[in-house]
Amino acid sequence: MQDNSRFESLGRLEDLPQAYRDELAAQNLAPLWPSLRAMLPPHVPARKTETTHWAYQSLRPLLLKAGELTPIEKAERRVLVLANPGHGIDKMQASPAIYLGMQLLLPGEKAPAHRHTPNAVRMVVEGKGAWTLVGGEKCTMNRGDLILTPSGMWHEHGHEGTDPVIWLDVLDIPLVYYMETSYHEEGPHQEAQAGQGAKAYARGGVVPTTVFQRSGNSYPMLCYPWAETRAALLSLAEDQPGEGAVQVTYVNPETGRDAENILGFYALMLRPGQTLRLPARSPAQVLHQIEGSAGVTVNAKTFTLLEADTAVVPGYTAVELRNRSDLEPAFIFMADESPLHRKLGVYETR
Repeated sequence: MQDNSRFESLGRLEDLPQAYRDELAAQNLAPLWPSLRAMLPPHVPARKTETTHWAYQSLRPLLLKAGELTPIEKAERRVLVLANPGHGIDKMQASPAIYLGMQLLLPGEKAPAHRHTPNAVRMVVEGKGAWTLVGGEKCTMNRGDLILTPSGMWHEHGHEGTDPVIWLDVLDIPLVYYMETSYHEEGPHQEAQAGQGAKAYARGGVVPTTVFQRSGNSYPMLCYPWAETRAALLSLAEDQPGEGAVQVTYVNPETGRDAENILGFYALMLRPGQTLRLPARSPAQVLHQIEGSAGVTVNAKTFTLLEADTAVVPGYTAVELRNRSDLEPAFIFMADESPLHRKLGVYETR
């Protein structure tokens, strides 16, 4: 067992004379030792992120009500933010580096073109007929599709269908904002260009090569259709029978690295009746139910993810998932802070 007596014996701020503390404050100075135990706690970091579950069936009516109350011209992006209570509702963040929002686009609406420094992805939750135009590539939006809008790329949304379309936004806004590098720019409407990464990179293991040259594009694939991802998971499960994890990672098809450079994205399949324990890892993680339902246990907290429900779990915390059906698989989209943690050298699995 770790000895914490040294930390417990550190001096407190109130132990210092008020006159001395006033002198420090006058010169914008602060003593480290009273705060050292908070900044460097023993063994496990201090975490504000709380395990939080957002039920889609409770959220959806409020999002549709927002569509009645606020026209797209007054909102630009009509979003309800999934805010973690541990960070405070006003902070509008789900974890230290992850922002989540549920966005609504009604038939006939268009969200104007802009670009921003935070990276974003869209996980389509409901509806048909909408599209996202990213860097000139038109990505149709179907349930379960993952669409990238990387840092600095122009993008806009439109809806040519008949029913509301809703998707989950996942951005690294909290980190970019903390670094004082978060901003956006407005731009003109883009014209769709020929070429779709989802078709060009539709088969794993082979990539387009023109006269022995690859594209060199930092983001050659912007849309990851759910139909392809689902088929990959089912094929993997058939090839590896048993009770092991069936999981894929969304990657850059030319480099094999994570699809974006701050957050990681994955799809997980639970076999019928399967219970799976995810190990305690340093990054916080998001769980979004695409199909089926799963029981979730985090420490002593238990809840159920129904279709389109979303949850966030703090880092350094194990998660147990249980497919509630004994007949059908369950599919979960996941996002986490792993790429950031690896770049910082703090990634760990316990």
